[in-house]
Amino acid sequence: MSMTLLETRDIGERERPGERESCGPELARRRRGGDGSRSARARRTGAPVSQASGGMRAQEASHTPVLASELLDLLNPQPGQLAIDCTFGDGGHARLLAERLGPSGTLVAIDRDPLAEQRFAALAAEAACSMRFIRSGYAEALELLAREDVRADMVYFDLGMSSMQVDTRERGFSYSYEAPLDMRMDPSQELSARELVAEWDERRIAHALRDFGEERHSGAIARAIVRRREQAPIETTLELVETINSAIPAPARFAGGHPAKRSFQALRIAVNDELGQLDRALPLAWGLLREGGVLAGISFHSLEDRRVKRFLAERAQGCVCPPDLPVCVCGREPEAALLRRRSIVPSQEELERNPRASSARLRAATKLAKDKDEEEAG
Repeated sequence: MSMTLLETRDIGERERPGERESCGPELARRRRGGDGSRSARARRTGAPVSQASGGMRAQEASHTPVLASELLDLLNPQPGQLAIDCTFGDGGHARLLAERLGPSGTLVAIDRDPLAEQRFAALAAEAACSMRFIRSGYAEALELLAREDVRADMVYFDLGMSSMQVDTRERGFSYSYEAPLDMRMDPSQELSARELVAEWDERRIAHALRDFGEERHSGAIARAIVRRREQAPIETTLELVETINSAIPAPARFAGGHPAKRSFQALRIAVNDELGQLDRALPLAWGLLREGGVLAGISFHSLEDRRVKRFLAERAQGCVCPPDLPVCVCGREPEAALLRRRSIVPSQEELERNPRASSARLRAATKLAKDKDEEEAG
């Protein structure tokens, strides 16, 4: 298979876009040389041969892409096209897409997690299409691509945590086992969950739990966090779980899943500014699309899904004149055509294979018209 590795970039907080080349190409070259000790499964999935201390075995940590066939059907990739994967993760969707793009196609992968960069190097070593990796938040990466006048045939998001992050225990994303309280998707950033629970005041913590986790007991949990940290720092996931449990009434504690689920989601979103990134990224992604291109998003909770749904619906809306006007005077034309009126959810067969897919929702739309600034420029 032919493969052209374009470039790999890391956009850091203290660096201008494109200022520092990352280690991705070198990693890819090393992988291309082959390693007889790697299992066939590791080569297929990009899983590392060994895990860090406390991590799962490689075969247990492999990633199953959610709604993969449904996403491919909506994107309908063709040989020679350019695709942007805004949330590369373990590369499950990208691997399937690269096969369709072929030697004349290009896939741009974006992720701020260094583990994702390692997975990308393994995929780039064997992919049929040209590959490029940008290590940064997807909003910053899309801004970079816009400055480069890149035009894409498809852009897609697989939002939230990847299985790779959940299964790497020392990253502290999960409430299910003891780990340092971290939750950073980019380990180089300063703010972690430990700093958040140690430094944010009670009101700010409560707002985060309510706004990002839709936690009914946000005030009580925030008070419990402040009380406990006055005695000793909250430094591990299980210390935080104990604190949350102590603040939730017993009847509510055993209803609706793990009592810490919503709080952990909220803290993770706050630490990584996930919703802020998405709000910035959606219009940037839309601006990069060629006419006829497809924007798709897989969401795992209502906060993400509402944003994707609203963004696509607004662009699919035509006339906004009051209904009592006999003729349209606003002149508004739809920019998008929704590919499905309702979100696509996993099949029962997929849920049996991958229970983590249970909350997934897929939405997508095709771009019908050029942006106004493009029309004026033309």
